[in-house]
Order: sequence, then structure tokens, then C-alpha cells
Amino acid sequence: MSLNDREKLNRLEELKNKLWSRSYKTKIEHRDNFSRLDEKNVQDSWIKEENQFDSKEKFFMQTSMFKKFFVFSVIFFILALSYAAYVFFAGGNTVSKENIDISVLGNAFVAGGEELSLVISITNKNSSPLDLVDLVVEYPKGSSSDLSESTERQRVSLGTIPAGAIHNENIKVVLFGEQGGVRVIKISLEYRVEGSNAIFVKEKLYQVNINSTPINLLVNAPFEVSPNQDIKLDVKTLLNATKSTSKVLLRLDYPIGFQFISAKPAPSFGDNVWDLGDLSPGAERSISILGKMVDVFDGEEKTFRIWSGSQSNGDKSAIGLVFNSMEHTVMVKKSLIEATLFINGVYQREYASYSRTPIQGEIRWLNNLETKISDLEIHAKIFGNAVDRKTITAAQGFYDSSRDLIVWDKNSQNRFLEVNPGDSGSVTFSISPLSLYSTTGAILSSPSINIEISIDGKQSLQGYALKELNSKYSTSIKIVSDVGLATKALYYSGPFSNKGPVPPKVGEESTFTIIWTLSNTTNNISKSIVSSTLPPWIRFVGSVSPMTQDLTYNPSTKEIIWNVGTIPKGTGISQAGLEVAFQVAFTPSLSQVGTSPIVINDAILTGYDDFAKVDVRVNKTSLTTRLANDSVFPVNGDRVVE
Repeated sequence: MSLNDREKLNRLEELKNKLWSRSYKTKIEHRDNFSRLDEKNVQDSWIKEENQFDSKEKFFMQTSMFKKFFVFSVIFFILALSYAAYVFFAGGNTVSKENIDISVLGNAFVAGGEELSLVISITNKNSSPLDLVDLVVEYPKGSSSDLSESTERQRVSLGTIPAGAIHNENIKVVLFGEQGGVRVIKISLEYRVEGSNAIFVKEKLYQVNINSTPINLLVNAPFEVSPNQDIKLDVKTLLNATKSTSKVLLRLDYPIGFQFISAKPAPSFGDNVWDLGDLSPGAERSISILGKMVDVFDGEEKTFRIWSGSQSNGDKSAIGLVFNSMEHTVMVKKSLIEATLFINGVYQREYASYSRTPIQGEIRWLNNLETKISDLEIHAKIFGNAVDRKTITAAQGFYDSSRDLIVWDKNSQNRFLEVNPGDSGSVTFSISPLSLYSTTGAILSSPSINIEISIDGKQSLQGYALKELNSKYSTSIKIVSDVGLATKALYYSGPFSNKGPVPPKVGEESTFTIIWTLSNTTNNISKSIVSSTLPPWIRFVGSVSPMTQDLTYNPSTKEIIWNVGTIPKGTGISQAGLEVAFQVAFTPSLSQVGTSPIVINDAILTGYDDFAKVDVRVNKTSLTTRLANDSVFPVNGDRVVE
């Protein structure tokens, strides 16, 4: 045992003896707080006290935070307990849409266009009433099942539905659609609750099947068609309703690539809307549409859409309420044997030609099969009111005038006896149009030349059976109207009195009258304008005759424009021509001595042939001081003198 340990033990024994001794008296000493202590003891003592203080401070800080958390937890528990008690004792007064039932009593099947009666029952299972209740019923307005496109909406105010009450409402709707289609009726209950301005909504959907339509649509048309081949659609409508229907329209939406040719009866609006009028129960209407598929490719699907319904109040050519609709899809398939017509080297949808231009036709044929074709024949039937039958010629073919038919077969074409797979070739013909008007003044109305082409052959199957092959194609060539523009310059005649020397003299002004005259043969020409310009040395006087004509002059560009508008067919032939006159002035210069200067530059007529559907343009050369149309104009009166 060390010396320090022994000293500590002795001290403990001494302290023990003093504590247990009866004669020991406690001595109370008052120590000065500022007594000087041993540095080492002071330092050890302060370190010890500081550590004790830190531990206590931490303990009390932790205790304070614990108390705060405990108090907060107690308050939260009390609040939660209060809310639970409120919900438990007063929750019966709240409104939940789960406690609202909407049931529908009615027929799940209805005929399109017929009135459907529905009983809508609303049950309020809540302990509070429903205030300001509105019943909203929405359903498709036409034959479309999409509520977002066109919706019919009924709103009925039900007032207040007390707690536990049942309210029944009778609603009548009219649905349209295809037979077998399903229409969805959306039923919404809008309501408010006491103490809130918010609008709450309970919804329910009810489905109704359409077992018949007010108008049945039937289509008879092929399901396959070849490029450039004619296609015929027969559409039949039948009123299936028990009541008459007024102002019924039928509309066809054609696919891209379909070229309308004709229809019986003719469309009432454009080329795809028919006014069927008023229909009584059981009434039928039939429409036949003829067209062809052009600029289409093998494997394409083309869909025709057919709509029927009542006429719109705002637009007579539009369907306001759709009764029924359907689609018919055709598949484009490459012809087994193909024939394509080129007119004057051009293949296009529609052709237009001038009456004085001969028409050169070329039929290009092709065997698309992987087998041989025997006895190939090509026929071209040519007819129309503008055909000059005397001018029809066919190279290596025979024109049968009794049938208006050109025939190419094995008798005229040796290679047509047997055509190998992939073989191709062409045959040609020519024709000239008739004159559009005669010397007697008779005018050819809507002149056109129609050409129908067919190609036939036989395909050998397994060496013994023969399959007949056929492909048809037709086109129409519309003849452009002959539009005439005549221009002349006058001095001694015309609507104006001209003045000044003749021939023109340097430094002195001479006036001239310019007259433009229009003529037209067979087709109306619209958007017509005649324009020209004046040379720098010519002045526009301003006189115009007749004053009713729309003729304007632009001084900055020296341009003269005659806004003609429409030139009716027969103008200048079977009826009076269109004419305008105006006056110009000329003051010669020394540099023009001995010449016949231009009085007005080239005149240009532009317009649009409404029948042939092409732009027309006529140019007339400039006019000089040589007035060839003035009968009393002197010889050499055109050359400028000093």
C-alpha cells in the first residue's frame, strides 16, 4: 500500500471516530469567499463545479423541451378527441353524395327519332336536405355518339329534396343513330348544402340501344376499284319513322382522289348535297352518282361517308340535325390489264381544248399479270356534241361510224393475238372539234367530247380454262369558248370628235379614239379584264363611252384597265357585243418625223371559262397612227411631219 493510500485511510478512520464520539462537537467556520486557495486545488475545484453546472443545465434544458412536447401532445390529443366527439355526435348532419341514389326507369331500346320517356328517381339518404337542386340531362343531338360534338341538354329545377325523401322526374328525349348503335345519356344532379355556396354534382350514365333509324341508308357500290376506273354508287333512303319529316338533306363526302362526273338526279348544292324535300312514312329516294378514282395507288383504301338529316336553319346546304350516317370503303387495286388515255401528250384529271386545235389521243396499255393474255382488244367510243365525226382517224385501227367506235384487235395488231407478262404498248387516234357557232348564228352549248375506253382479253388458267379480263376508263374533253378582242384606233369616226392635224405635226396635239370590242361563243367567261398601257408621248384625255363601263386610268403607270366582269356566251354573235371607247392625245416630237408612232401598246384580255374550268387569255398587238380601220383616213396620214 502506498503512502497516499495509507494517509487517506487514516483520515477516514479519524473522521469515523469523530462521528461516533459522544464528546465531538461540530465546529462551524465561516470562510471568506475571497480566501486564497491553492492554485492547483482551485483549478481542480472550478473544473469540477463547471462540469457539474453543465450537466445540470443540459438536464434542465432537456426537461424543458420534454415538457413542451408533452404539453403540445396533450393539447393535440384533446383537440382530436373533441373533433372525434363532434363527428360522432353531430356527423349525422353532413351531406355525402354517396348517400344520393339516381335510378332510371325506362326502355333500354328505342327507334331512332322516336320519343323516349324516362323516369329519373332521386333518393336523398342523407340526414340533411339538398338545396337548390337542378337535374341536368345530356344526350347526343345527332347520330354521333360523342357528347363533346353536338349535345342536347335539358335542365329541370327540383328545388329542395328533404332528408330521406325520394323525388321522381319524367324526362322525354329523342335519340338518333345507326341501327344497333348505343347512345349514352348523362344524368347530373347539381345541389347545394346548408351553410355553403359550393355546387356539388352527382352523375350517372344511362345507355340506350338504337333498334332502328328514322331514315335507312342503303348503298350499292363495288368494294374494289382500279385506278382511273369509273365507279358508280347507288344510294337509297327510306323514311322509317311513323311521322312525316320535312326538309331532309342527303350529303356525300367523297374521298381524296374521287372525281365527280355526274349524278341522277343532279345535286341541289355543289356536287354532293341533295335536297330530298318532305318525306312521308315509307317514302324512298334513290340517287346514282358516277365518278372515277384518279391519282390513287394500289392498296389504298378510300371511304365514302353518307349523311342524312334535317336542313339547317342558317345554311340551306348544311345538315342541322343528323338522322343517320354510314360509310362505304373501297380498295384500290391495280388493274390486271391497264389502259391509260393521254390527250395531246398529257395525262390529267380533266381536259380542256380549243376548238381550232386538233386532238391527238394515245392509249397506253400494260399487262400486269404474270401470265399471257390472248385476244387482246382495245375499244374507244367517241361521242359528244363537239365531235366532228368526219375527222376521226385511227392508226392501225378501224373506226366504225355506225357505233362511233374505234377498234384495235388481233386483226389490226398482230401482237394482240398473244401478249406476254409485262408487255406494254400504245395505240393512237386523232379528232377535231366542230366549229362552236355556225354562219346562221347557232351556238354550240357546253361543247364537249367524251371518250370511253375499254380493254379486254383472255387469261389462260392451268392450260385449259379461260378467264375474261376487262378494264374501263372514261374522260371528257371540254372545249374552251372562243373569246374575241378587237382593237382599233379612229380619227374621223367613233363617239368622240377628234381634233388636230392629220398627219400628226411636230408641236401640235392630235387626238384619237381607241375602241375595244369583245365577243364570245359558247361558254360564259367570268372575271374578265382588258388592260393596256400608253407610251410616254401619249396623253389620256379622260373621255369614256359609254360612261357605264368600268374603265380606269393610272397616271403613274399609264395603265388603262377595263373591268368587264362576265362576258355572256353569244356576246357579239347572237346578242350585242361589249364595247368601250376612250380618247387619247398625241403631240409629236422632232425625233418622230417620218415615223408612225405607237398610240397604245398591246391589249390583253384575261378571264375564266366557267364550263371548261380554265383561264383564257387573248393578246392584241399595239395600235399606231396608221388608222387602218378608219375608212376615210388619207394615205400617208400616219407619218409625222414638221
